[in-house]
Amino acid sequence: MAGDGIRTDGSGSRSSGRKRAFRLVAVQAATVSAATHLLWAWPRLVEPAASADPRPYVFVLAAAFTAVVAAATLRADEYRRLYALGAGTLAAYLVGYVAWHGGGTAAALSADPLAIVGKTAEVVGVAAFLALYRLAPPTSVVVARRAGDESEGSKPDGGESEDG
Repeated sequence: MAGDGIRTDGSGSRSSGRKRAFRLVAVQAATVSAATHLLWAWPRLVEPAASADPRPYVFVLAAAFTAVVAAATLRADEYRRLYALGAGTLAAYLVGYVAWHGGGTAAALSADPLAIVGKTAEVVGVAAFLALYRLAPPTSVVVARRAGDESEGSKPDGGESEDG
């Protein structure tokens, strides 16, 4: 999979298999979190009382943003800033849930199976994104590596080489 942002030319580090696994877990966790937010919010968007509660509208936007982060994580090179954004987004959902429910967080969580799925996915996702952050090189190294790959991948006639 040459276009998926994961280096397949053998120049990756020894932990490239671990990185791939963490990347897939992070993307899946972010996708599950986005889906749970949409599943919770969608039926509440049409209720008349929804105008008093901003959460359904915020959850739809949050789910879209989380889906974009998941797609970028799957398709982009290994950028630490992207991994920090993913971990921060999912952690913000966890903190927001606790802030919204306050002292009744455990009771609210135990009464809502969708929340259990979402919060579990968010905890797993934060861990996976943080692992990716720790395993990834600094962003400046990735940018320099990418610039070097692009200059080496071009032929004098303007075409790309077969291995690029």
